[in-house]
Formats: sequence, C-alpha cells, structure tokens
Amino acid sequence: MPKIKTHRGAAKRFKKTATGEFKGSHSFHSHILGKKSAKRKRNLRKAIVVSAVDAGRLKRLIP
Repeated sequence: MPKIKTHRGAAKRFKKTATGEFKGSHSFHSHILGKKSAKRKRNLRKAIVVSAVDAGRLKRLIP
C-alpha cells in the first residue's frame, strides 16, 4: 500500500498531542477585534483541544 500523504494545510493549523488528541487555536481572533472585549480576546489566545467529531476527520488528514 502507498504511504498516506499529510494534508499540509491541516498540519500547519493543528498539532497532535502525546495522547493522540489534536490541539489548535480559536477562530475569530484575526481581525475586527475592536468590538470584542478584552476578556474575550484574552480567552481566544489560549489553545483548544479539537472536539471528538472533528478529531475523526483530522486523523485522516494528519496520520
């Protein structure tokens, strides 16, 4: 069987943790930040663990 190629776009946005979960960043933190509160922007900086539903999709993109 041929090797599975890594989806480079997904690889740049998500990292696999040691336990096999996927770590990513929040959306809505790139522009139009003036109307968002400081607390909201501060919380958007933190990394997130991708939900189980989306993790199934990412397993195919990042083997």
